[in-house]
Amino acid sequence: MGIYDFSVQENNGQTINFNELQGKPFLIVNTASNCGLAPQFTGLEDLYQKYQDQGFTIIGFPSNDFKQELASNEAAADYCKVHYGVTFPMTKIVHVNGAETTPVFKYLKSQNGGLIKWNFTKFLIDQNGDLIKRFAPITTPDKIEKYIVDAL
Repeated sequence: MGIYDFSVQENNGQTINFNELQGKPFLIVNTASNCGLAPQFTGLEDLYQKYQDQGFTIIGFPSNDFKQELASNEAAADYCKVHYGVTFPMTKIVHVNGAETTPVFKYLKSQNGGLIKWNFTKFLIDQNGDLIKRFAPITTPDKIEKYIVDAL
């Protein structure tokens, strides 16, 4: 099983089929609206705007596993749009740890590093579906840009 075998539901109800991302690099991030790292949304959106025309995308996975996400899918999505101008795809609220971990994160954790320790852990996937690098929550989006450029 590989990354292209997964699909997730966006907050708006549309399905993201990872097999449609073949040939394109993308970044997966677990997010939380009330996290002290939430200002990273601005840098993530900047990267998305800068490179989306070259095929790059970001998929945000809101999670309340660290008790810092808003209560509903709609509130989380609205918060990101209003406060940070987020336009990249955001999924419905998921679990990134524990028995109910969403399958995408089970797969990613099996590829590199195990347990998600905090919000804004980032996984950069190359155009072949392979994990390029896992980035710590405190790694700011500007520090990831060179890896994105290399992947493009």
